[in-house]
Amino acid sequence: MAVSIKIDRITRSKRKTFSIEVERDGSLVVRAPNRASMRNITGVVKDKGKWIARKQRQAREKYGSIAPKCFVEGERFLYLGNPYPLVIGSAARHPLTFDNRNFVLSDEHVGEAREAFIDWYKQQAHSVISERVKRYSLPSGIRYRKLKITNAQRRWGSCSAKGNLCFSWRLAMAPREVIDYVVVHELAHIEHKDHSRKFWDRVEKVLPDYRSRRQWLKDNDHRLTL
Repeated sequence: MAVSIKIDRITRSKRKTFSIEVERDGSLVVRAPNRASMRNITGVVKDKGKWIARKQRQAREKYGSIAPKCFVEGERFLYLGNPYPLVIGSAARHPLTFDNRNFVLSDEHVGEAREAFIDWYKQQAHSVISERVKRYSLPSGIRYRKLKITNAQRRWGSCSAKGNLCFSWRLAMAPREVIDYVVVHELAHIEHKDHSRKFWDRVEKVLPDYRSRRQWLKDNDHRLTL
């Protein structure tokens, strides 16, 4: 007996093909052409039934195992790939500081701990990523316009048609070599807008081991969150 698959969201656009995505919580999103009927949509979903079920199971196992942060003494937080414990300290000049061994949260800002961490990660992400972008763009001659740190949850980086680069603050939690992969990836998009063979050749020319860096991100993206 066939198992009915629930479609959580349908997005229609001028696209010509269907796209099926399984979100982190296991929900199913279908992107369909404007003229596609519900019969067409359910037919596509039915054909992909086994793949969808497998992806939903994997998503729930992977992301469901990560407990939300409680921001309590001793809890560990990632920075550049390494975990550091949180210490609750006396009132300080800044809500959150980092002394290369511990994160120190001012006791006056315990109630805004998550916001304090996000602000801190944004500052670090801008500093680290700006330096890496300059390091890889200057020798290659690739020119970008602006660099922005965003709150993106699903996209690590993006490159606009005008050459503006955006990166998620969550990258500050990842190892430098993984940050470098995302930086090189987006810089390559300034020259190649798609993921063609030429695009990947450009990435590989700069980072011959980009595949292992990309795989680390796929395997550990659920850890880079608050």
